[in-house]
Amino acid sequence: MSQTHTAVEHVLVIPTSIFHQVGQFQGFCGDVDRYLDVILDPACASYRPRPDMEEDPSFKQLIPYCIFQCDGQIFEYRRGNDQGESRLHAKRSIGVGGHVSTADLGGEQTPYLEGMKREIEEEIDLQGGWTESCVGLINDDESEVGKVHLGIVHVFNLDKPKVVPREQSMIDAGFAPPEHLAGELEEFETWSQICLKHLYAC
Repeated sequence: MSQTHTAVEHVLVIPTSIFHQVGQFQGFCGDVDRYLDVILDPACASYRPRPDMEEDPSFKQLIPYCIFQCDGQIFEYRRGNDQGESRLHAKRSIGVGGHVSTADLGGEQTPYLEGMKREIEEEIDLQGGWTESCVGLINDDESEVGKVHLGIVHVFNLDKPKVVPREQSMIDAGFAPPEHLAGELEEFETWSQICLKHLYAC
C-alpha cells in the first residue's frame, strides 16, 4: 500500500565553507557587494530539506531580514508561541522575513527576491510607498539558531508608518524610536540586537 507523504520544504542554502572562503565574521558586516554575488550564485547555492538544514551547521540557510522604518522610528513586534521557530518564541524583533524555498522558483525576479517578497506579503500588510536598500549581513555562530542561518539585511524606508501584521504570531506590533528600544535590548532576538547596535547605535 502506498503511503502519502507530506511535502518537505526545501530551502535555499550555501555550504558554510563557501561563507568562510569569502570571509567569516561574527555579528554585522556592511560589505554587501563582497558577499552577495557569491552566496546568491546558483553555482554555490542549492535547495535542501529544511528539517535537515536546521540541525546541520555545515550549511547556512539564507534569510532575507527586512527592517521597516519611518520618520526615525522602527517597526517592532513580539513573536508569539505559534511562530515557526520555537527557539525564538516570546522574543521581540525588528525583522520580517524567512526562508527562500523552491516555491520561489520560476518567478519574474530571482528566487531570492521572490522569496523576500513572498515572506513580506505573508507576514505583513505594507500600506503606502517605500524604497528599499540592502545594507549588510548578519552572522551569529554563538547561538544554535545562528549557526545554521545567514541573514541578509534590507531596510525599507516608508512614506508612512503603516505596517499591519497578517500573522497572529506577530503581537504587540508598532513603531518605536531606536533610543527607546536601546533600553530594552535584552528582550530582542539576537539578530535584532545586532541590527539595533550596528545600524542605530543602540
